[in-house]
Amino acid sequence: MPVVMTGWAIIFTAVLSGLFGVHAIRQPFVTAALMKIVKRSLPKISETEQTALDAGTVWWDAEIFSGRPDWDKLEEFNVSGLTKEEQAFLDGQVEEICRETDDWKIAQDRDLPEELWQKLRDMKFFGMIIPKKYGGLGFSAQAHSAVVLKLSSRSLPLSVIVMVPNSLGPAELLLHYGTEEQKDHYLPRLASGEEMPCFALTEPKAGSDAASIQSHGVICEEKIKGKKVLGIRLNWRKRYITLAPVATVIGLAFKLSDPDGLLGNKEDLGITCALIPRDTKGMSIGRRHDPMGIPFPNGPIEGKDVFIPISYVIGGEEGVGQGWRMLMESLAAGRSVSLPSLSLGAAQLATRVTGAYSSVRRQFGLPIGKFEGVAERLARIGGLTYGMDAARQLTCAAVDAGERPSVLSGIAKAYLTENMRTVFLDAMDILGGAAICRGPKNLLSRAYDGLPIAITVEGANILTRSMIIFGQGSIRGHPFVPKELEAVAKNSLKDFDDAFWGHINFTVCNAARAGIDGLTAGRFLKVKGTAKARRHKQLITRYSSAFVLVADVSMLLLGSSLKRRETLSGRLADALSWLYLATAAVKRFEDEGSTKEDELYLDWFCAHAYQEIEQALLTITHNYPVKFVGTMLRLCLFLLGRKAHGPTDMQNIALANRMMGDLGGREKLSSDISVSDNPDDAMGALEEAYRKIQAVIPLEARIRTSRKTGVLRGVAREDLYHVALQKGVVDEEEFQQVMAAQSLADAVVEVDDYSQAAYKRLKG
Repeated sequence: MPVVMTGWAIIFTAVLSGLFGVHAIRQPFVTAALMKIVKRSLPKISETEQTALDAGTVWWDAEIFSGRPDWDKLEEFNVSGLTKEEQAFLDGQVEEICRETDDWKIAQDRDLPEELWQKLRDMKFFGMIIPKKYGGLGFSAQAHSAVVLKLSSRSLPLSVIVMVPNSLGPAELLLHYGTEEQKDHYLPRLASGEEMPCFALTEPKAGSDAASIQSHGVICEEKIKGKKVLGIRLNWRKRYITLAPVATVIGLAFKLSDPDGLLGNKEDLGITCALIPRDTKGMSIGRRHDPMGIPFPNGPIEGKDVFIPISYVIGGEEGVGQGWRMLMESLAAGRSVSLPSLSLGAAQLATRVTGAYSSVRRQFGLPIGKFEGVAERLARIGGLTYGMDAARQLTCAAVDAGERPSVLSGIAKAYLTENMRTVFLDAMDILGGAAICRGPKNLLSRAYDGLPIAITVEGANILTRSMIIFGQGSIRGHPFVPKELEAVAKNSLKDFDDAFWGHINFTVCNAARAGIDGLTAGRFLKVKGTAKARRHKQLITRYSSAFVLVADVSMLLLGSSLKRRETLSGRLADALSWLYLATAAVKRFEDEGSTKEDELYLDWFCAHAYQEIEQALLTITHNYPVKFVGTMLRLCLFLLGRKAHGPTDMQNIALANRMMGDLGGREKLSSDISVSDNPDDAMGALEEAYRKIQAVIPLEARIRTSRKTGVLRGVAREDLYHVALQKGVVDEEEFQQVMAAQSLADAVVEVDDYSQAAYKRLKG
């Protein structure tokens, strides 16, 4: 069928070329009518929506939308590591903070200890993104990410407190849009922690629809010390503001109007951002929310008839009305780093803990990781963590290279936090009661409690998936859609003619390619690299052309109604996102030497990604608004049926075994987190038990063999080690080694318990 369809596509193209090849005939009689239809069907896009769509830059997303990604371009792209200074900070100051952090104590005290707060200030943790000339650390996005990752593996509130001042907020906005006077005043104070920032955007009636904020300011003049001062009279009510209870300077987003024309003839000036000191008269601040019991400062801020000078506006008078652009452009970069890094810290923690616990914890005489049901979950934890880390590194590298990848940052935030949730649910299932009973011995529960926070903030994942990723991606990254929209906006018939018929030709040619690629599984596509990397590049290219065909048909057929078909848009976002994540995994594999050992991680993750991509595209075809079109798309792309079935059982077992028994494998998947070597710490105790258990595996194998075929046959499990000593299967030294390992293993599977009085005092 694809071959037949390809033939019809060639005939169709030839007919179109013959009928409409002459511009003088085509433009007035065909293109002009089409342009009118398109103009009528385009959804109305507000100024704030347009600003959001235009924010940031287009990068690898454009390659996916081309249907033929340029793999040479990706190979040449350098994912740089940390500088010596950044690595020293990570190994020194960050590890010191992690060693001194007791997450359970923070949960019970409902705050970081004051001495820890002070150390964070003294070591300039709040100034990672601030250049050195202003007293900051001037770190790269990679370093910023590595710090947040490591801190989040130790304590969620600790990582959030450090993450927020270095993410979208006053420092980021000042660096790009502030006046020199504002930079000189605030940036050194923010870097040293003398000033603690927060940024107030979300309101009761403006959450995901942030542009609909009702906080309002009016340009006015007020007498201060006998002098007229041009300023703004503000009223606002904000909520969910992280660091608000402890902030000394508040970044505020509000709508600004100038009814008296004090700044000119325009009354509605648009969204504006200002920096307001905490002690400003009329501000109410200090109350707290309790987000899932995680004790990081978060709360509401209100202001009633608050007057601020115009100089408080970020960028001064020139910054008036520019707030939405500032926020969208900054979000495009900031969202690439913060929550993806936090997600990786949690995922790597889960990987390390479950790998060790599955080796140490025994049931029915075997490590629980040897049971296939557990191994399947273990493999998903490790496999997803590998791919998540690849996406984190690639996206941060893009930011360091000067990109502000708005679509890819949305993918990184939404899909890495979702995968973190999957990883943690699996980890909680594996640890069972040990993950449920809270206390200092529990390594997972506090991070688990915080999962919904990461899912919700910096753009709720439901909205990001169903409306933003594909919507913005298609408008910005497609090779022809931006040109078509620009031509319509300019009312340029010639430009629209070139763009529209270019789009039609692109779609027809891509349909032919997609059909052939589907039939051949992309095996004849020419790409470079090792055999393993080449095969995955071929498959990603094959799925890219399939994705683009479905996207193009949907845009051409459904037009403006596609904006309202959020399930369709969400599935297209799934396909686009997993294509990017698979690309990142291939890039990581090649950058790290394309080793035989790493093939398992790459194969597992890409198999999972291809399954997600096929599921998304097939579900679209089965639910397509025009049934005939859905059927034809399915026949074109999947004539031979579904090919991607996810990782195999063999891959799952191999990956699980590597997580449990291969020290190098565990390091590969969790090398960026903080791992305590203190045996009095829950993590340190688990690590020590794991090492001891690994060391006695040969002895235990000898004992098991003797029990099956030799002198220990029929001996009860509880008497096994003592009888083995008596029968000479092991000597005294070996016996003591095994018993010491078992003692440590028994200790780390214990859970916390409390007296009635102590239980009633528990918090969080």
